[in-house]
Amino acid sequence: MKAIEVNGLRKAYRDHVAVADVSFSVAEGEIFGILGPNGAGKTTTVECVAGLRVPDGGTIKVCGLDPRRDRDRLRRTLGVQLQSAELPEKIKVWEALELFASFYDSPADTAELIERMGLAAKRDTAYAKLSGGQRQRLSIALALVGRPRVAILDELTTGLDPQARRDAWELIEQVRASGVTIVLVTHFMEEAERLCDRLALIDAGRVVAMDTPSGLVGMVSDEQRLRFRPSAPFDDALLLALPEVSDVRRSGEQVVVSGTGNLPSAVTLALASAGVVPTDLRIEQATLDDAFLALTGRKLT
Repeated sequence: MKAIEVNGLRKAYRDHVAVADVSFSVAEGEIFGILGPNGAGKTTTVECVAGLRVPDGGTIKVCGLDPRRDRDRLRRTLGVQLQSAELPEKIKVWEALELFASFYDSPADTAELIERMGLAAKRDTAYAKLSGGQRQRLSIALALVGRPRVAILDELTTGLDPQARRDAWELIEQVRASGVTIVLVTHFMEEAERLCDRLALIDAGRVVAMDTPSGLVGMVSDEQRLRFRPSAPFDDALLLALPEVSDVRRSGEQVVVSGTGNLPSAVTLALASAGVVPTDLRIEQATLDDAFLALTGRKLT
């Protein structure tokens, strides 16, 4: 069974169309990413999925439940962490978890959840005194306290330093390993590539493409580039004769080879046959950023 099914979702605010036409499905146990620039309609989409906003059109099912008709049952199935969520400054970590746990018939063990999220040392700390990373850990804990089958995490790592962001990624992977399906809203390419099984690229309220991260990149180009400095001179014809190579260019002492297939192996073997060693070798491929630019005509910012 699909954990989430969204078909033809539409939502407008007066004259502004936030979501024009969004459809996607999420398999159970999947980390499904919703990737797009600020203002693309990502948050509105997941707020409709969570039953926090009423869509103007389309259908939504979460574990077979309608977010509007089955709101109480959905609350026991879905955990949500929204970017805009804030807690009272003086509430302590344990108090926040106990408060949220009181909303459920069979909540998770809050002490165990505090330990699992790495917050044991901050159990009695007020929300205002938590670091950005600690607040995000608490947000994840609050999203999980009801033992949900599905968790929506919206812009989880915005504002975090690189180490705190990677810590959050590890937590997300642990949550998925425990059997929770995750919808991850983000505008960070590295985050999407690291965590997501599949991605929906959203721009201007529409899904412009949906696939695995590598599949989205493959839609744009499967070309690779090798950059290196040769240990000795060689004729470009040596590499241009290879079926994997489409182009050879030079920039000062650096050689840039473009092509497809098993390009690194073909090039290094050909160079070795001529007694040339490629030093400072780098392999470059198209990225999700390249894919988004090709599909929408603009950078993801």
